This record gives sequence, C-alpha cells and structure tokens, in this order.
Amino acid sequence: MRTTTLLGRGPEQQRLATLVAGVTEVGGALLIRGQAGIGKSALLSEAAAQARAAGLKVLSVTGAESEQNFPYAGLHQLLHPLRKDIDALPGRQRDALRVALCLADGDIPDLYVVALATLNLLSDTGTPLLLLAEDAHWLDQASADVLAFVARRLESEPIVLLATVRDGVPSQLDAAALPSLQVEPLTDEVSATLLDEVAPKLEQSVRERLLSESAGNPLALTELPGTLSADSLLKATVPLNTRLEQAFGARTSALPAATRMCLLVASLNDRGSLAETLDAAAAALGVPVDADALTPATEARLIELEAGRLTFRHPLMRSAIVQTSTATERQAAHRALADALHQEPERQVWHLAAATPTPDENIASALVKAAERAQYRGGVEAAIASLEEAARLSETADLRADRLLRAADLGVEAGRPDVVKRLLIEASQGDLSQQDQARATWVRSSFDDGLVDDTAGPTELAKLARSVYEDGDLDLAMRILWGAGMRCFWSEPGAEGRQHLLDVADSLPLDDGDPRLIAILAYVAPIERGKVVAAGLMDLAGQTGGNPMVERFLGSAALQIGAFELSARFSSSAAAGLREQGRLGLLARALAVHACSAVRLGNLDIAMPAAEEAARLAKETNQTFMYGFAVSAQAEVAALRGQYAEAAELIAEAEQVGLAAGARPVLATVQLARGLVALGEGRHADAFADLHRIFDPAEPSYQLALRCYVIAELAEAAIRCGQEDAVRKIVKRLEKDAQQSASPSLHIGLRYVRAVLANDDEAEKLFQTALAADLTGWPLERGRLQLAYGEWLRRHRQAAESRVHLRAARETFDALGLIPWSERARSELRAAGETSPRRTPDAREQLTPHELSIAQLAAEGLTNREIGQRLYLSHRTVSTHLHRIFPKLGITSRADLPAVLRNSPA
Repeated sequence: MRTTTLLGRGPEQQRLATLVAGVTEVGGALLIRGQAGIGKSALLSEAAAQARAAGLKVLSVTGAESEQNFPYAGLHQLLHPLRKDIDALPGRQRDALRVALCLADGDIPDLYVVALATLNLLSDTGTPLLLLAEDAHWLDQASADVLAFVARRLESEPIVLLATVRDGVPSQLDAAALPSLQVEPLTDEVSATLLDEVAPKLEQSVRERLLSESAGNPLALTELPGTLSADSLLKATVPLNTRLEQAFGARTSALPAATRMCLLVASLNDRGSLAETLDAAAAALGVPVDADALTPATEARLIELEAGRLTFRHPLMRSAIVQTSTATERQAAHRALADALHQEPERQVWHLAAATPTPDENIASALVKAAERAQYRGGVEAAIASLEEAARLSETADLRADRLLRAADLGVEAGRPDVVKRLLIEASQGDLSQQDQARATWVRSSFDDGLVDDTAGPTELAKLARSVYEDGDLDLAMRILWGAGMRCFWSEPGAEGRQHLLDVADSLPLDDGDPRLIAILAYVAPIERGKVVAAGLMDLAGQTGGNPMVERFLGSAALQIGAFELSARFSSSAAAGLREQGRLGLLARALAVHACSAVRLGNLDIAMPAAEEAARLAKETNQTFMYGFAVSAQAEVAALRGQYAEAAELIAEAEQVGLAAGARPVLATVQLARGLVALGEGRHADAFADLHRIFDPAEPSYQLALRCYVIAELAEAAIRCGQEDAVRKIVKRLEKDAQQSASPSLHIGLRYVRAVLANDDEAEKLFQTALAADLTGWPLERGRLQLAYGEWLRRHRQAAESRVHLRAARETFDALGLIPWSERARSELRAAGETSPRRTPDAREQLTPHELSIAQLAAEGLTNREIGQRLYLSHRTVSTHLHRIFPKLGITSRADLPAVLRNSPA
C-alpha cells in the first residue's frame, strides 16, 4: 500500500493505514481530534490516497459553518456519488432517504430510518469503502446524527469512517463514544526541520520566535513565514488562530476587487458551486465575472478549483476572508447570493436574513416557512435555527415570543437543554402573555421527565394545566398532565401533589376511555384508580387500531397497576409500530416497559433481548434515566438466571444512574435485583434488608406502584430470617390497597403471602386457593407457588403429594431458565425421595441478549434484511451475528433455529 511520510506523523499515519488495510476483515470509525492547522486534513488526504491505491472507494464530506442550518446537507454531499443506487433500497428506507436528500416529496422522514437507509446504501456498494468527514463539527445536526448512527454499526462492514473535529468545538460525533486519535503538536526537532524546509533563510531571531509562537502547529510553520514581517511577528500577542487568519487575510488584500468579491461570496455560500459564486459576485459588482477572476486566488494558494467546485485550502482561509470584510460588504454579498438563489427559497431566505440587520416581517415569515420545511424533512436543529432567526426579525413582541417558544419546544424534541435554556432566557426578556408563560414553564420542565428540574412540581403543573385548559388549549393541558404523571413515576410528590393532579384530570372534558387519561390516572393514582384503569385497559385491548402511541400509553398504564400480561402485550405491539416508524427514542421506552413486564412474568428469553435493546437505544437517544431503568431490568434478569457477578455489575451501573437524580423506579428495581441475588446466595437477612427498602417511604428506592409487586420476594426472605412480624405489618397495608385495586400482580402476591405466612391449620387451604386462581400467562408466579406448596407439604410429611408440586415447579423453572430456582426444586425433590434428571443447559443461555434477539427473528423466518430493518442493523451485520450464533448452538444453518429455540416459554 502506498505510504508517503508526513513529517513527525509516523504513528498517526500507521494507525490510519492499519484501519484502511484491515477494512475487509473489520470495519470501524475513528475520530481525529486536534487544533486548527495541526495536520488533520493532511492525514485524511494521505489515508484517502492509500485507500484508492488499495482499490477502496472513497466518499467524502466537508462540514462548513454556512451549511449548519440546512438539514442533511452534509449527507447529500457524502452520498451524491451513490444517488443512483437509492432506488434499490427497501421501500420505506428508499422514500425516507429521497425526501431527506430533496430528491422527492413525501412524509416527514424519521432520522433513524434515514440513518438505516444510509447504512444499507453504503453496505450494498459491493466494494470496501473509506468515508471521510472533514470538519465534522460543522456538519448540520441531521447529517452528524446519521454519521454517528452509522459509525456505531461498522464493525461487521467493510467500511472505515475517519472524521476530523477541532479541539474545543462540540460535535454530535462526540456523543457516539467513538475511538479517537488526538493529533498533538509537532516536536521541537520536527518543527525546526519543517520550518527550515519552508523558509531556510530566516533571521535567527525570527526563526526562534516563529518556532516558539507556532507551538508545533504545521500550518503556522508553513504559512506565517511568508506573510508576516519580522517586526510584526516579534510584536505579536494575538492567539495563533487569529494570527493565521490575519496571515490569510493579508494575502487577499492585494488581490483584484473582483477576486476579493468572489472569495467573500464563496466564504458565505453554503455550497462550493463555482457557478453560484460567479453569478453572485457579478450581481454584487454589477459587471460580468468569469472564472478568470479566481486565478489570482488560486496562485496565492487560497483556493482550489475542480469539477465546477471551489474549495478553500483550509477552513481558516474561509473565516479569514469573512473576518477581514466589513459588515456592509458582507450584507452586499448575502443580497447577491439571495438574488442568485431565487429558485431555491430555503437557501435564499437565509441569505436575505443575513443581509437584513433590522426587523422585517416578510423575511421572518419566510423563515418560519423554512422551519416548517426543515422539520418536514426531519431537520429539527435547522428548524430551531430558522425560528430563532425569525424571532430576531419579528416586528412584534408577541410574534417574537411565539417563535422563540416554538424553537424551545423543538429543542426539547432534539434533546438540547442548553439551547432550550438560552431560548427561554431570550423569550423572558419580553413581556410574555399568561399563555406564553405557561408554555415556557412546561418547556422548561420537559427534560428527563422533570427529574432534573425544580421549577415546577406536580402541584404547580396541575395549576398550569388547569389554567391552560381554561384558556382553551386542551391538548397542551393534557401534555402537561402527562408530564406531571411521569414525575409521579420517577419521583414521589406525596399524596397532596397526586390529589391536585387527580382533581385537574377529573375536571377535563375527556371520555373515560381516552388512552391518555387512563395512562395519567395509572401514573398518578395506581392504587386509588386501579380498578378504573384496569377496566379501561380491558375495554381498549384490541381496540387501538394499531396506533403505537396509544399502545405505548396503555402499556405504561398496565405496568403501573401490575397488569404485566397486558403491559407486555401492549408494549410489544407498540414497539413493533414505533420500530416501523423509526422513532427510536419512544421505542426505547416501549422496550423497557416490555422487558420489565416480561421479567415479572418469568419470560426471560423475551425480557433479556428487550432490556438489552432498550438500554442500547436509550443510550443512543440520550435518555439517561430510561437507560438506567433498562439496565436495572437487565440486572433483574441476570439475578433470576443465577448470573450473580453479572447482576452485581449491572446493579452498580443502574444504581449510579438512579442515584444521580433519585430516579425511584430505577432504584426500586436495583433493590429487587439485589434482593434476588441475596436470596439465591442464601443471604436471607441481607435479602430482607434490600427488599424492605422498597417499602420504606423514607428511602429513595420507595416507589408507590412498584412496591406492590415485590411482596412475594419480601415475604420469602422474611420467613427465612425471622422477620415474619415485620412483613405482616406491610401486608396489612397492602391488603387495604388491594381493596381498591384490581392489580393482578398485587392480588397474586398477596395470595402467595397469605399462604406462606399462615399457621398450619390454614396454610394448605390458602395454597390451594392461590393455585386455583387464573395464572395463565404468569408462569413464574405459578412456579413460585408450586415450589412453596411442595416445600410445605414435604415439611409436613406429605412426601408423595409434595413431589407432584415440586416436579411441576422444577419443570417450569427449567423451561424459564431460572437456574437457582430450578436447583432449589431439585434439592427439595431429593429430600422428598425423588431424583431429578440432570438439567440440560439451554442452548439459548449460550447467546448474548443481542444474539438471542437475532436468533429468535431468524427462527420466525425473517430474512437478514428484514431482521436488519427490525433491529436497525445492516443485513451484513445480521449475517455476521448469525455465523457466530450457529456454532454456539451447535447447528450449521438457520433452518435448525426453530428446533433449538422451540422450548421458549409462551
């Protein structure tokens, strides 16, 4: 492979060369960091030359500040050579990508569908690829998000992504947690060698000062000697970047007027089109301008011209030209660009805005329309920028406030608390109407389900919802109530706070079967309104019309009241719909609910992959507390499977997230998992202490709803460590709750507890009553009862009868993969005089949660491409996983998967 040595960059070049050379074996991404001028671009150029020499196809994109407000502008640049292949993508992906790239009109494309389409388009090229993203910190947000999505999924692809970002400038790729390479300044020795090559006849004093001031920056060492005099250099005190800009600016000062105008127009243009630059420069100057006007700039090594495109040799050259121009010159250039772009209104309006220093409602209204178009294409960040600029140009205070608040609301959707805070501060500088004050309060408290916000508690939000409704906005009132209900899940507002919310919910003109109302009641009053919620859920089962948002509301409501079978059904259906729509943020939530419901039912082969995917997607969509909730569910699964070391690691990770903001569901599930580990290890006193914390209102792990559904585990620990009296006090309180609630889980748990705590005269009848209840769909609870009843019968010398129940419990736990419970049933059977066949390890236990999910889908008959669409992976990645799965399961093809996985519990 061709290699040209860059001075002082041997290790960096070797790392890039290794990545490129190994692309057919393993793909990946690398973020190259460093200050401006440090040599990132040179490393990329060398990597590209090596890749082409090795037969790789190279696709590139260069970010520019002027393009940041145009959604998918960077992606358009990157994928332009592949545009003819888009039609070969699956229908929904094809349509989404075509809309995103302005190749067609259509429904709003979800970013993650666009991202999956991009991944598959790249994967299907049939040749190894090198993707280059230079100045990725200046990519538009949508393109950066797509690249981050792709970068996380390249391991099984013959694709390498190299992206450069400047130190101190935030980039969306930072959140992707990619491997990185920090490009450090050149050593003193290498710097001296480079300077002597560039300027061998410098005076010694100037040479020494240049070496000192350049601080190992290659661009400074090559550019400053020819543009700064010895006197100006020795007096220089400005930062290096500024000095470089001054150096580049000095080069332009002596250029002809037409050349300078062309360079200014090109610096302000969001695309590198040579034709646009010449047309706009001609309009600004009032005389014809052709490509010859740029010859002086090319000779001065400021720009490069190729295939109708104008490219600056370094981003600092572009910024230098802008910095050295006057405001009047910049406004004239923007107006000229606007004239040249009359057929592209979305780009034109931005240049009109930049040329307009005072309010102008016509331009402001056009920017609002641009925001709507950007949002239509999935460019939320671009829509925010358009609305903010529209606010600046608004002619009335009311319009300004409305546009700022709309932008802030979109900031919540984009997950940008910094942007929201800035916009709300700006909006509050004017006199807000009561309605706008309510909107601002709601937006301010919308992040992280209100956990990290102390400006609006449930009582304040209840008053706000009532006020908003009285002003005629029922939809906003419901959104506020839903948000307040979520706070009742994540934190504990107290009885008074919950009652305020109930009063407002009861006062709204809503149908009793409104899914939003049912979900709000479930979150706010899971006990007092439990029967109402349960009835509403049963009425709506099968009546959702396949609406994933409705099903998500209902799944969450069912979880709150312990109707885990219904919750699993609703959330599974919601997940399928949200997956199809590409709404990964909401998908993470639906999967987390599905996982928590499934693990409570004992369906670990469903819970395990759901929790893993929920955690992965929550992390990818920056939902910290939902990530903690999903990880706590993973810990519960590991504890039930007897994987105690893994459970401990997951517990620690989830607890760290939960403690950061007192996320009660996370901490409650952490304590449950911790208690299950202690029970499995025979540390019954520890188990009781861990589980008891879920029931103590003074503990951060207390959660009003979830405490009702772990009473069986608490009782089991209590009777093995002499804490029967303590648990009876808790049971007494829960018996009162059960009178108001129709919660299946609470009633199942109480029937179990009554039996295990009963005296000898009553226990047998209570066990039989508990087992006679309808436990269809609750295999874990049935197995738990059978085990406890079998143990009781054996202790009371009814060995023959005990074996029937112990055997059934063993078979249930074997099927569910609850190894500690299965071993306990075997031990009891031995004590009752019956040996058990050795448990054959389930093949599924050899798989990771992610692999299990892929194996299950393949067993259902889905193709690799269909599995990839479900899990947001490329089909090539799915194929790689399957080839790892087959040896683990002892099979050779996907045709064998159904037989291997057939023992999956229903």
